[in-house]
Amino acid sequence: MSRAHDEQAIALAAMFQAATLVDQIANRGMVPQNNFEASIYSLFVTRPESTEDIYGGAKDLPFNLSMGLKSLKDLVDKKQETKNNNITNYVLSMIMLEKKLSKNNQMLNLVGERIDSIREKARYFSPESQNPMDNPASFTHSSVIANLESLYQDSISTFSFRIQVGGDPRHLQNAENAAKIRALLLSGIRAAMLWRQVGGKRWHLLFFRSRLRPSLKKIAP
Repeated sequence: MSRAHDEQAIALAAMFQAATLVDQIANRGMVPQNNFEASIYSLFVTRPESTEDIYGGAKDLPFNLSMGLKSLKDLVDKKQETKNNNITNYVLSMIMLEKKLSKNNQMLNLVGERIDSIREKARYFSPESQNPMDNPASFTHSSVIANLESLYQDSISTFSFRIQVGGDPRHLQNAENAAKIRALLLSGIRAAMLWRQVGGKRWHLLFFRSRLRPSLKKIAP
């Protein structure tokens, strides 16, 4: 089995995790903290030594990406219901938006600069260490999430194509939930960029499910 298949499975699981978290916030108003932290943290890992490092390292990958891995396994095993079809649509939309972003160098520079700036601001919420990268929870502080939402609105939201998130209006109209959803969509688009960089193609979702199974078993046995 190729290393590329493993890396594609990780990136795809990260996309499905972001999409699943968005779906949970939209319908329930809450999400598991470990998955939320891992998805948001990935936005700030800009110089990883490996694909696994973006999501906390190989050892913690099954825990940090547990929700995405489960959603992806359900898809591969054809267990998806209406809810999962909705999540898959979010993933396909993330891939489409990443394609638009990757063709816009000015927008890419904006996103990169703002991510660096937000990372610096996160130091204020990481009292245990001067380096917020040692404390993933610092990136889920409400002020950091609000900054990520602002970045999403100034970048991704300017494209004509938009991701339409469905759910319970009571949760969707909550300002903190809306900010979390936009921050998670941004993390999903980051995962889509990673997926493309490690050789993922949109049509792989339709025709290469079977080759994901060995990688998924290796990542989360």
